[in-house]
Amino acid sequence: MKADYDVIIVGGGPAGLSAALILGRTLRRVLVCDEGRGRNWASHELHGYLTRDCCHPTDIRAIGREQLTRYDTVAVRHVRVEDARRIDGGFEIGLAGGETLSARKLLLATGVADELPPLAGAEAYYGKGVFHCPYCDGWENRGAPLAVYGPQENGARLAMELLGWSADIVILAHGPSEIGEEMRERLDRHGIKVEETRVAALEGGERLERVRLEDGRVLDRQALFFAMPERQASDLADRLGCTFTRKGAVDTGDYENTNVPGLYVAGDASRHVNLAIVAASEGAMAAFAINSELLGEDFP
Repeated sequence: MKADYDVIIVGGGPAGLSAALILGRTLRRVLVCDEGRGRNWASHELHGYLTRDCCHPTDIRAIGREQLTRYDTVAVRHVRVEDARRIDGGFEIGLAGGETLSARKLLLATGVADELPPLAGAEAYYGKGVFHCPYCDGWENRGAPLAVYGPQENGARLAMELLGWSADIVILAHGPSEIGEEMRERLDRHGIKVEETRVAALEGGERLERVRLEDGRVLDRQALFFAMPERQASDLADRLGCTFTRKGAVDTGDYENTNVPGLYVAGDASRHVNLAIVAASEGAMAAFAINSELLGEDFP
């Protein structure tokens, strides 16, 4: 039985749309399924993306979708993919509402979701002073008083990384610190204080302005960067039998292929250089590999 599509792409962020663009130009029948909520849903600007620096994240999606309209073999649907399984000749996906579709190849560009710090006010200020990536938001807070939250050594390493943007950094241990002696000495050398008093709340107006501690003290801070665990935004890779790295990313090869034949994963779900421009590059690489595999099947 002929598959409905050559390729189904789950996820319509930079990785998924980039893959769709390349595959569209190779005349492949492609469907992009996207729920419309990316990892950077709380961000007001996207940074570090050549030609699109400082634009709104939704603009990237809108521009990408608009540019795909010239390729009549590419379709984009706003729909949730609830299930996926391997079948003879490819894959079958189940959409919200019960519809099923098939494809010869499947690309997951579903990304990751961030776990926010367990601090009062963290969710309210996420994207407005609470950030996870210094490469994304460090420049806008250069030279400013910064706070760092993260499980012990992870938080300490993030604090050291942030020295490239500011010399005024305090680590919020939110209780007794377990940072090792060697790392503590490094922090002391560079003037990074470890605050062990528990945090009462993150406060401010439209943006984060201060950290209130449980003993009543207030730390004026313009931004808080956190180092918290990430999780796969979708369980489809797990359901399909993908292997994962020890850090929880999907284990992929040089061209985003997985241990499951015909299945590819691109973007944040498979890498830890979590920049939108890197995700777009990985989507293009996956598309190249997918088309090469299809060509081998079509013209043996």
